[in-house]
Amino acid sequence: MTATDQSPNFYDDLELSFEKAWAVIEAGSKKRNNAAHTPVVGTSDRQGIPQLRIMVLRSVDRDLRLLRFHTDLRSKKVGEVAENAVSSLLIYDPEQKVQIRLSGVIHTATDQNMLDAAWRQSKTFARRCYMAEAAPGAVSQKPTSGLPEWIEGKQPEESDLSDARANFALLMFEVQSLEWLYLANTGHRRAKWDWDDGTRSWSGTWLIP
Repeated sequence: MTATDQSPNFYDDLELSFEKAWAVIEAGSKKRNNAAHTPVVGTSDRQGIPQLRIMVLRSVDRDLRLLRFHTDLRSKKVGEVAENAVSSLLIYDPEQKVQIRLSGVIHTATDQNMLDAAWRQSKTFARRCYMAEAAPGAVSQKPTSGLPEWIEGKQPEESDLSDARANFALLMFEVQSLEWLYLANTGHRRAKWDWDDGTRSWSGTWLIP
């Protein structure tokens, strides 16, 4: 099947499909209302059970194949990815009719300069969640935000957040494979690219949708 006049330029072009996939991913880190801004991130717990959650995509470095997310250092997933770094990520953009599945490894950043920069760049209200008095997921006997009562519903001052900085962590997702699915009435298009550490390059192929 060949592309119609209404088909996008990447429809039958493997290289352009790859470029489009990365454009969708990168837009997610820049546009708050973009579908790729809140992908599903999958890891495995200590029992090997898949764990899925929505996370906010903070930045993308295509050259390094790194996607950055923020999390609480006390959360269970931090300990879990330290034991099993294999991870996956799912993006679906209904307007562009695109699904992107990423596979790779995820780790907690240790570079203090990177951590400090990410902390400063975040708004104070966004950083308020790191003021929680107990770890995310901890059992509670009552419904609660986890925040100290005095800060609930309030915009914190920078001085209020000094202790919360210790709870702030970055999760870095390193992309090792990228699978693309474009939905079209004329016929879907699906492709996959794998990263080769030896050649330091991507190799791609079309797949049956």
